[in-house]
Amino acid sequence: MTDTAGRSETQGTSGRGASEEELLRAQVSQTMAATPAVDDAAGPDLATPPVESLPEDVPAEPETGRPGSVDDSPETSAGGYGVAADAKYVPFDVVGPTRRVLRNMSEVRHFFRVNDVPVFFVGATPFNLLGLDRWVRNLSYVSYYDGWDGAHPRIFTPKDKPAREFESGEDINNWLLRHHEVRAHIESRTPHGNRPKIALVFFNEETEEICEELGYDLILPKAELREMLDSKLVTTRLGNEVGVPSVPNVLTTVDSWDDLREQSEDCGLGTDLVVQTAYGDSGKTTFFIASEEDWEKHSGEIVGHEVKVMKRINNVPVAVEAVQTSAGTIVGPFMTELTGYEELTPYRGGWCGNETFPDVLDDETRAVAAGMVRRLGDRLGQEGYKGFFEVDVLVDTDTKDVYLGELNPRISGATAITQVTAGAYADIPLFLFHLLQYMDVEVQLDVDEINERWAELAAVDVWSQAVVKETGPGVARIDKAPRTGQYFVNADGELVFRRAALDWHQLQNSSEVFFMRIYGPGEFRWKGADLGIIVSVGRLQRATRDGLGLSIRAKHLIESFRNMYAVTPLVRPAGARGSAGLKA
Repeated sequence: MTDTAGRSETQGTSGRGASEEELLRAQVSQTMAATPAVDDAAGPDLATPPVESLPEDVPAEPETGRPGSVDDSPETSAGGYGVAADAKYVPFDVVGPTRRVLRNMSEVRHFFRVNDVPVFFVGATPFNLLGLDRWVRNLSYVSYYDGWDGAHPRIFTPKDKPAREFESGEDINNWLLRHHEVRAHIESRTPHGNRPKIALVFFNEETEEICEELGYDLILPKAELREMLDSKLVTTRLGNEVGVPSVPNVLTTVDSWDDLREQSEDCGLGTDLVVQTAYGDSGKTTFFIASEEDWEKHSGEIVGHEVKVMKRINNVPVAVEAVQTSAGTIVGPFMTELTGYEELTPYRGGWCGNETFPDVLDDETRAVAAGMVRRLGDRLGQEGYKGFFEVDVLVDTDTKDVYLGELNPRISGATAITQVTAGAYADIPLFLFHLLQYMDVEVQLDVDEINERWAELAAVDVWSQAVVKETGPGVARIDKAPRTGQYFVNADGELVFRRAALDWHQLQNSSEVFFMRIYGPGEFRWKGADLGIIVSVGRLQRATRDGLGLSIRAKHLIESFRNMYAVTPLVRPAGARGSAGLKA
């Protein structure tokens, strides 16, 4: 710890009597400042994140003994930890008392770097929050699939995984939380007197009951509240209350084509319509109806339900993540979505990735959209919601009007990009603002200032991710699969493996990409299965006469990774189903 950091610990104690807590902090700071600096030859260069290449024989972390919150690696046995060192390298014996009030970003970063409360992200894969262990000491992952084959020091996967069918992401997570190996792992990494914090993408009331029984803190809004807010009809009404309009619409029930046409015309919506039911994936519960023939195709899923009937517009969908905090709503960078590309997904209109780049929205439109998201987030706070959520915004390409599209009250598939943007490195990754809402601290931050800074920095980021699904029919056993790690395009234009890597944070330019394998050798591939995820510095889409399309570079990357799989065709085996989706 530098002298500057040490001085910041005692700043403000002069001129008045120091409290016992302040004196204790000062003593801790002096101890940390006096620790000798690390010799470059004995440890990582602490001015930059440590090199993360993983040799083939990386040993797994011990599963017994001291809690896993304590790293026993040589790097953590020396002092002199600079502010740029990964959080996992801060040793246990220099941790000071928990700071109860965090007044600025420096204090927030320090809080997470010395955190001794274990935080576990549980899911089919660690993708959504992968890399946050760089920022948060004691954050790790419990995953059903391990694309690193045991080489990632922060990922735990149970060995005992009998073949079975999973119906949903909630089903996978509840199975993991009950698993005896997972429970033993969490206990071994939880210091006495602490309650482990559990974060997930998908959860339900059963998840809450499991965590309550096991003594875990589920750091998410209540499932009942999230279920209510998940309704597209509730979202529309809440948005209307705070001046966040949806596409011109009427919330109603209809029982025939004539009834639908009459109501829509009375409301000035015309007859070229979009009809949505309250719940479900927008790709499967959104119906485009312009004729009686269209109505007949979908009437069985519409009649008897309250629905949202909207005027059909030409629009660009844009995704943005935000966090509702005690001080207000913080809005992340805006992103476009990759949807329906046949090279990536067999589902028409299916989500298959995201991009963020400077021209996602112009400055004026971005300001309007950000204001809408902040108002919606603050309204969610009035319902008792706190923490992470994602909003789909629709921009009318004919009028430039901005509309509320959809609310996803949870961590989303876009989180992986949000946490490596310039805003994340200027402050902290967006999810950490969520985590602060569930830690034993009081946060006094200027939300307006943070939002202004993130908006300014949005003009420098170019990141993309693409989820590669199996698009062909049939089931096959995977015999060979690409390794998780960093790849590059060589002088012959060929995509080749460069090195093992923990995540995509070290990518430098568009010639490099990170691939996270999901299904590996011995597992099964079927139509719609998530094979892996490509993360890139640089865009994967390009502008076309019809909107957006995959670039030649993107198609080359996708084809190259697909060609790295070798399979044996099979009849569908039990347990072939797996990951129940990466995006809410």
